[in-house]
Amino acid sequence: MMDLPKLPLGKRFTLPCPPGSSDALLLAQLGEREKAAGKPMAVVTADASDAQRLLEEIPFFAPGLRCALFPDWETLPYDSFSPHHDLISERLATLWRISQRDKETGADVILVPATTALYRLAPPGFLAGYTFSFKTRQKLDADKLKAQLTLAGYSHVTQVVSPGEYAVRGSLIDLFPMGSVVPYRVDLFDDEIDSIRTFDPDNQRSLYPVPEVRLLPGREFPMDEAARARFRSRWRELLDGDPTKSRIYKDIGQGIATAGIEYYLPLFFEDTATVFDYLGMDATVVLHGDVQAAFQRFWQDTRERYRLLQTDREQPVLPPEALFLGAEQFYAKANAYAQLALRPATEQDTSHTHALPPLSVQRGTENPLARLKAYALGTAQRILVLAESDGRRASLLDFLRSGAIDPPAFDSLLDFQTSHENSASPPPP
Repeated sequence: MMDLPKLPLGKRFTLPCPPGSSDALLLAQLGEREKAAGKPMAVVTADASDAQRLLEEIPFFAPGLRCALFPDWETLPYDSFSPHHDLISERLATLWRISQRDKETGADVILVPATTALYRLAPPGFLAGYTFSFKTRQKLDADKLKAQLTLAGYSHVTQVVSPGEYAVRGSLIDLFPMGSVVPYRVDLFDDEIDSIRTFDPDNQRSLYPVPEVRLLPGREFPMDEAARARFRSRWRELLDGDPTKSRIYKDIGQGIATAGIEYYLPLFFEDTATVFDYLGMDATVVLHGDVQAAFQRFWQDTRERYRLLQTDREQPVLPPEALFLGAEQFYAKANAYAQLALRPATEQDTSHTHALPPLSVQRGTENPLARLKAYALGTAQRILVLAESDGRRASLLDFLRSGAIDPPAFDSLLDFQTSHENSASPPPP
């Protein structure tokens, strides 16, 4: 790999994006350097699939890096349905992890699809103010907890199965916190928490005890009386038409979060925030791929959808500028940070990395592994062979050995790096 560039504050260093998974290796090395300096790193990817890929590949090269994805809502602007609870849960958990970066639950590398980085967010104070926790042997007022859960946006149900839900059965309180992968069962003894256990939402059986539970908000906006009053006031200020003819306006007055309410998020706050407000000013920002082209496509599609919907008097929509950052606004904020831009590579680029020649198996030939053998004989580089799972690795090893290639297997990438073997088949990342 090439030497890592120095990234001064307020400057952008541009490199061609390395091919294949080399970009993940480069970002892993950069992430480790920034972590050692006490700085988080945000990677803004032009392609959302690259964000998901890097989330899996970076920890393979640097297991000590704590990586988190800030996912998209996966709805189109102005859609009349809400994102899946799991996505909102993951988004809130990532924002919380960014704010906790110096603690065990924090994140060192945050991956953000480019268009997701344009969305205006709730200010950090909302997340801090609507997050609370409790532990065993702590005094707990069940009625007060139910009121807090309702204000935080949690739904009261008969049986908890999804994030953002809670149920009360006598002295038992089941709840599924946003940002959690499992629900919890709180057993009260009078007004004291006797135990907290996880449980399986499919069969409702208790699993293992935990000492403490953290509760993030149930939504990305508040639903208390003050927030709903602010929503209605700003609706009358910013949107045309008779508000009493809008179902969304009337639902908010009754404490109902109508499907699609996320695209009215700025009405709940005096001022919104962006992902940069959560990162802090000491972060390093990486622009991965053709981010500008992704911005242009997003804004072209968003303006067209706004043009089609802006005349709807029963469900008026906010102008795009109220919901999203423009490309210039994004760059104005990003330019205050140390930046690395990994632009799409061209034929004129020369670097220390290059794509491998075709090494695919030639089925039906006398020597199906001829390409791999020829490459191995012609290079001084060590060769690392990866498989998707332990089972696939075992099958691959059998196939290679049948072709007179007998690589050793290692338990980790580190074992391979510290060995003197020329090739290996480590376990999957």
